[in-house]
Amino acid sequence: MGTETVFEVVHAVLSAEPISVEQAIAAVESDTAGAVVSFSGVVRNHDGGKAVERLSYSAHPTAHQVMADVVAALVAEHSEGSSGAQPVRIWAAHRIGMLEIGDPALVCAVSAAHRGQAFAVCSELVDRIKDQVPIWKEQFFADGTVEWVGAGS
Repeated sequence: MGTETVFEVVHAVLSAEPISVEQAIAAVESDTAGAVVSFSGVVRNHDGGKAVERLSYSAHPTAHQVMADVVAALVAEHSEGSSGAQPVRIWAAHRIGMLEIGDPALVCAVSAAHRGQAFAVCSELVDRIKDQVPIWKEQFFADGTVEWVGAGS
């Protein structure tokens, strides 16, 4: 009977301050990690064929707790039936407030002993945050129009 994989949530927050892949990677790196997988979702200059100038992210008052719950649920599911004593470390942050083109909006990093697990956990983490955390995006277009987009449920 193998020992359960230990998951360590290093960081899982909404941030009004800038975030970066570099800080996420640095936070999850360890001597036991053979793989570090990171994701940075950045503000692009277009959406639906229209030029975007900037974005603003707004969060529901429960979003901080939902973020923590989403990560905790992911950890619980991946812990079941997995074996290995080497820790899997997770770092995730989503920006709120005004962002410019090129700014990271969602950053995640996962370290694990092996790449398969690091990729799987990071991919699932990004999908769940985008699907479940109640954050809305307000897009400011170059033509002066504004559009709200639901980035969470």
